Amino acid sequence: MAATDEVGHVEHPMLTEGLLEDRQYQVTLADAAAADHTLVCLPTGLGKTTVSLLVTADRLHEVGGKALFLAPTKPLVTQHAEFYREALQIPDDEIVVFTGEVRPDDRSDLWDDARVVIATPQVVENDLVGNRISLSDVTHLTFDECHRASGDYAYNYIAERYHDDAEEPLVTAMSASPGGDEEAILQVCENLGLREVEVMTEDDADVAEYTHDTDLTWERVELPDEVIEIRDALNDVISDRLGKLKELGVTNKTSPDLSEKELVRIQGKLRELMNNDQSEGYEGMSLHAEIRKLNTAVNYVETQSVESLRRYFERLKQAARASGASKADQRLVSDPKVREAMRRAEDYDDLHPKFRQARILLAQTLGLDGGERVIVFTESRDTAETLVEFLGDHFETRKFVGQSDTEGSEGMTQNEQQETLDAFRAGEFEVLVSTSVAEEGLDVPEVDLVLFYEPVPTAIRSIQRKGRTGRQTEGQVVVLLAEDTRDEAYFWKSRNDEKRMEQELRDLKSVAGEIESELHGTKLDDYADGDGSGGSDDTSAGGDETGGSSDEGDDGSDRTTAGQTSGQSGLSAFAADGTDRSVGGDETEGSNASVGGEGSASGDETEGSGSSGGDGDDGADDSDDPAGVVAEAAPDGETVEIVADQRELDSTIARDLSTRDGIETRLETLAVGDYILSDRVVVERKTVGDFLDTLTGGDRSMFEQVGDATRHYARPVVIVEGEDLYGERNVHPNAIRGALSSLVVDFGASVLRTDDEDDTADLMEVIATREQEQEDREISVHGEKQSKTLSEQQEYVVASIAEVGPVTARALLEHFGSVEGVMIANEDDLQKVEGVGAVTAERIREIVGSDYER
Repeated sequence: MAATDEVGHVEHPMLTEGLLEDRQYQVTLADAAAADHTLVCLPTGLGKTTVSLLVTADRLHEVGGKALFLAPTKPLVTQHAEFYREALQIPDDEIVVFTGEVRPDDRSDLWDDARVVIATPQVVENDLVGNRISLSDVTHLTFDECHRASGDYAYNYIAERYHDDAEEPLVTAMSASPGGDEEAILQVCENLGLREVEVMTEDDADVAEYTHDTDLTWERVELPDEVIEIRDALNDVISDRLGKLKELGVTNKTSPDLSEKELVRIQGKLRELMNNDQSEGYEGMSLHAEIRKLNTAVNYVETQSVESLRRYFERLKQAARASGASKADQRLVSDPKVREAMRRAEDYDDLHPKFRQARILLAQTLGLDGGERVIVFTESRDTAETLVEFLGDHFETRKFVGQSDTEGSEGMTQNEQQETLDAFRAGEFEVLVSTSVAEEGLDVPEVDLVLFYEPVPTAIRSIQRKGRTGRQTEGQVVVLLAEDTRDEAYFWKSRNDEKRMEQELRDLKSVAGEIESELHGTKLDDYADGDGSGGSDDTSAGGDETGGSSDEGDDGSDRTTAGQTSGQSGLSAFAADGTDRSVGGDETEGSNASVGGEGSASGDETEGSGSSGGDGDDGADDSDDPAGVVAEAAPDGETVEIVADQRELDSTIARDLSTRDGIETRLETLAVGDYILSDRVVVERKTVGDFLDTLTGGDRSMFEQVGDATRHYARPVVIVEGEDLYGERNVHPNAIRGALSSLVVDFGASVLRTDDEDDTADLMEVIATREQEQEDREISVHGEKQSKTLSEQQEYVVASIAEVGPVTARALLEHFGSVEGVMIANEDDLQKVEGVGAVTAERIREIVGSDYER
């Protein structure tokens, strides 16, 4: 490992001479991290990145290969790349940055020649799923801000792949705040395959000399009467809606200050009513949606500004006017009390009192106290932009926000973010107003004041924000609290959680050996055995709920499917290589294309329907595989390829498939379908919710997508994924059956039901294996459908007009008798055809009759 020179700098063959100050705690942590897969916990601003750098330098020097450093945001990636290029004795072009701004094909080429790759996890995840890179020669992998390694975050999948694929793996995970309790910290360790825990706090002597006290205070502000009246009007509506929910028996409360826990509990009871096919459940769920929107409105007016509330109201009104608007939106904006609150908000011409308090604090810090820099954090981009405008009249102020555009607000590009931080470091302006994008790990310069415009409800985020001060000198943190609002609840929750976390880190330090004993021989053994489960059992609702891929598709897996009965003779013949993987979700008597889960066959009965259940063989063959449909595993050395659309990465399916033996995944931006399984099989995947949205929202995109699929692929497949197709929404079962029938009869698609994402992945693996190994089909992202018949070509011409789908095209041709007849018909005659309204008729005439201009 590194040594120390005469003037107190770290010496190492791969480090720039005289650059790194020798801090004993960093060297101690690096020595420990170089020995095993390690979680490094160190307070913000004390050089966690340096610890990882020391380990990387040692691994590249001693073992070779390449290093991969993952950070959750683009600004962090850029910052770390600059530090590594300065600190490592490696040519700059061998230290490469991977973000979404670098083209995938370019990333593949850069990866091969790089020695250090610094990247966002989503990009690396995409490249692994798309088979563009390999982790086999990565000898050091760093997870920065590793507390994110929960649920379905990309870190978990990358860790699983790394432990499986790397020849000489070593993981270093870093955070100032790894979790809210011991269980959460242990979960992070299990998800990343860590076996050692190294914790240093500000109590440690080696660390204490590099830290200074941070003075935390909070300033209370009173809401003016006008704002309270707006809030109370909104709260009255919440109480009214809760009263109606109370009548349904799902709550006993009518007070508007409901906790999130109580709202979730109410939602669960409403789902029970829906599952029992009680209409009250659907009515209650709509009321629940109103309450959530009203809660957001109250939060804006209490803690942000009336201007933020006005913007939110405007978005609600636009949503209510949009096609397919929910009843909750429409009812909400038409409620007399809500309209009165809107009127009062429009008449209010002042800002929240927090604005004036913020200006006073900045004047004290930058003027009277001679300070140089201040960071103001706020949750809302609306508030950030208003603060920049307000404070800019008195101080040099700039904003720092994320890259995505939102309604009425432009994001900042990566270059703009970097230029803003550089200017802040150089002292070109005094006040940085930031949303959460600057909380985590950014090398923001030492500041004299961190001002929280509002408290944050989690200890991790509070710690990250406060870490922007108190590094070299004493710093100050001020939290603004609106009295008698949810600000106070958030503040005390965060404060208590933070104290608990600090104590738990101290406790963790004392019991690290016991936790390491629990980690040893479990997580990494799981990876070695090919389980790769990621260690997470978190399946709660929300965006980040599942801890990585849960099934490897190994020969010992037991994946049975609903609808399987003991009377189905020979069902095991459909499994692959002894694995119990039934084909599809609700099939009966061996049919692999049931519609709506009710056993009505749609696959082999119609020619060219695209069923994966065979080619109409009547079972005369006396072999063990009478139907000729056994999907055997790929022979050794051979792989089955599945092409996934980039947009499908929102689900875990492509990631799951990429971890399975014998499966090679590739990512494309597909013009047709979500998955390509061969030159004739394309899959359009819809969750039950997406499928029902098509029926309730008037959106015919699903039918248009399937229509495109039928024009390019001989065997289109629609997978409807999820449970309770007939009970999830208040949609008549016959409407659902009609849509399913249309997909089969009008479009010639096979409709298959699956229980969940795992079931969908299993089904597609079986179909792809059968197509490519048994039928010797190739993959084609463009399809290979046979030449169209005359009628198909006529339908294609008419259906290509915007607003006209295949079903309407057939109706038009049947009515007018020819393509020419359709094209010369006037708007009144066109509207006589079922399915053609005024808008569609006008669109047809516009396209047919307008002059051509290039």
